[in-house]
Amino acid sequence: MSLRIGDTAPDFEAQTSEGPISFHAWIGDSWAVMFSHPRNFTPVCTTELGTMAGMAPEFERRGVKVVGLSVDPVENHPKWAEDIAAVTGNAPNFPVIGDADFKVAKLYGMLPADVEGDPTARTPADNQTVRNVFVIGPDKKIKLLLAYPMTTGRNFDEVLRVIDSLQLTANHRVATPANWKQGEDVIIAGSVSNDEARQIYPDGWQEPRPYIRIVAAPSGD
Repeated sequence: MSLRIGDTAPDFEAQTSEGPISFHAWIGDSWAVMFSHPRNFTPVCTTELGTMAGMAPEFERRGVKVVGLSVDPVENHPKWAEDIAAVTGNAPNFPVIGDADFKVAKLYGMLPADVEGDPTARTPADNQTVRNVFVIGPDKKIKLLLAYPMTTGRNFDEVLRVIDSLQLTANHRVATPANWKQGEDVIIAGSVSNDEARQIYPDGWQEPRPYIRIVAAPSGD
């Protein structure tokens, strides 16, 4: 299946390094990030899992739960976690799904529906499309989709930046410009008329073009 921003993230049950989860119930009222890996014991993914573990406080501060996924039996995760800790200084401190039957990878459109067999007989290259990041909101809708090649490590600072924008724009009728970071000016959403904008922003706004209305970022939730 092909997933798009705004689609409901498919629900599933799976075994993880921290026990079984039912995905939607696990998310609860939080935001969530699921990031996937083609196999255990792969070099780029090893650095990514350790980096994400080191950034866990930043995700927690934003009310975001993190879950990894690898096309490997969950029994292989503890040994990989040891390697991740040795290489990066951080062992995974979030659940990692063991997707040995390819169920979640296929459900999320990362592998073809006809993939089957022994996952340990497949190479990382066989699963190279299992390199996605999904940001999912409390409404269980997909808010962000990113896909990375195997040779390029993911930028989790960018994932945090997008989450900051998503959480701000979910609560305020604004959009964020290119390279925006938390605390910087924002753009009044096009759905807000000038009359409405004057009520919300009585001090006015910058208007380099009639369709670009720039204001300070709203404070609070």
